Amino acid sequence: MSELTELTATRLLDGYRKGEFGPVEVTRAALRRAEEIQPEVNAFVRLLADDALRRAAASEERWRRGGQLGPLDGVPVTVKDILLLRGAPTLKGSRTIDPAGRWDEDAPSVARLRERGAVFLGKTTTPEFGWKGVTDSPLSGITRNPHDPSRTAGGSSGGAAAAVALGAGPLALGTDGGGSVRIPAAFCGIFALKPTYGRVPLYPASAFGTLAHVGPMTRTAADAALLLDAIAAPDSRDWSALPPGPGSSSEALGGGVRGLRVAFSPSLGGQVRVDPGVAAVVRRAVERLAGLGAYVEETDPDLADPVEAFHTLWFAGAARVTQALGREQRERLDPGLREIVREGSRLSALDYLAAVDARMDLGRRMGRFHDAYDLLVTPTLPVTAFEAGAEVPRGSGHRRWTGWTPFTYPFNMTQQPAASVPVGLADGLPVGLQLVAARHRDDLVLRAAHALDEAGVTLCGS
Repeated sequence: MSELTELTATRLLDGYRKGEFGPVEVTRAALRRAEEIQPEVNAFVRLLADDALRRAAASEERWRRGGQLGPLDGVPVTVKDILLLRGAPTLKGSRTIDPAGRWDEDAPSVARLRERGAVFLGKTTTPEFGWKGVTDSPLSGITRNPHDPSRTAGGSSGGAAAAVALGAGPLALGTDGGGSVRIPAAFCGIFALKPTYGRVPLYPASAFGTLAHVGPMTRTAADAALLLDAIAAPDSRDWSALPPGPGSSSEALGGGVRGLRVAFSPSLGGQVRVDPGVAAVVRRAVERLAGLGAYVEETDPDLADPVEAFHTLWFAGAARVTQALGREQRERLDPGLREIVREGSRLSALDYLAAVDARMDLGRRMGRFHDAYDLLVTPTLPVTAFEAGAEVPRGSGHRRWTGWTPFTYPFNMTQQPAASVPVGLADGLPVGLQLVAARHRDDLVLRAAHALDEAGVTLCGS
């Protein structure tokens, strides 16, 4: 049998059912692994070993009696330190938040997992308030890549991605406002899904508004579907949450890709300069989709780069999240965050509404595009992981993280489901393929990703 830390959640649950091992043994192994990797990659803000082992012991007794709370009972999961977890401080990578708070409430996704008996291993690292596409912060330092610790894990859910990649729990909760589950998934070689906006309730509401999503980060699409089924349940604290979906994500996995209309856009019509190694790996994976029966056409959506509109929305959100801070607290912020806060503070209501107009037009164009195509496929990122501790690759000429993430943030603006699938290596570093579907068609994204897993295309397939 493989090491317990190498097993997917679906395999762990099968082992629980068969009595091959139990939640306590699995949790001990995951905690040991978390402690081993922490000095090198810095994936965790804190581990919750005592609480995790108590929850694992209670789960083991339920499995013994046949009274499980749900399909994730006893499975280890990590929680990004943006989301509330009862009993643990949520400091969001910032020295401006007092850890001596009450911390007596769960975020909706965390609450659903607690109700279903999941085991919380700990809180994972994030840049300050999740503001950028790499993971380093004044509070927690730098999170590093599992494949090469001299390089970044990506962000802002970098700790979650590194933990999953290295076996410190098969499931993780991340957040994504501009690519923040997909970016680190691509850099670390795991799977991540940004669901349709509202599919997973979010509370407290993000200062970045309806750009912000909660999504599963896992090794496989099957595990992501299992996690999504648990967390995509309504919560009265989020007035924008969607009603329950039409069926189980797990049950929809097996449809395959035969007959699906797939648009492959390798560079968004020449707008994006993609590293040749990344481009080659993604193209091979797309050829496999065609071999599995999808109708693949190389074409581009009508997608002029919406970065200025995104910056208006994003920088205004950053200004809002720090609005109540005094001068001394602002001096303690990440310097890059201070810069975008200043820019966001200068924006007017008319600037913001113009960005909303641009966003709505982008959504209209993508809606029309999906009248003709079931899926859009792109690289997740045009580059592989670069040096740790930098916001942009050295020598790239980019000023902000959005310069090297042009494939991800547009689909936060349109609220579409989008996933990063690990489809190979370029120069020894992981490459992600992005799958995008029309709003509410999360099932198509998961089906296609699962088909790639089953075909052996992915780095960590089923």
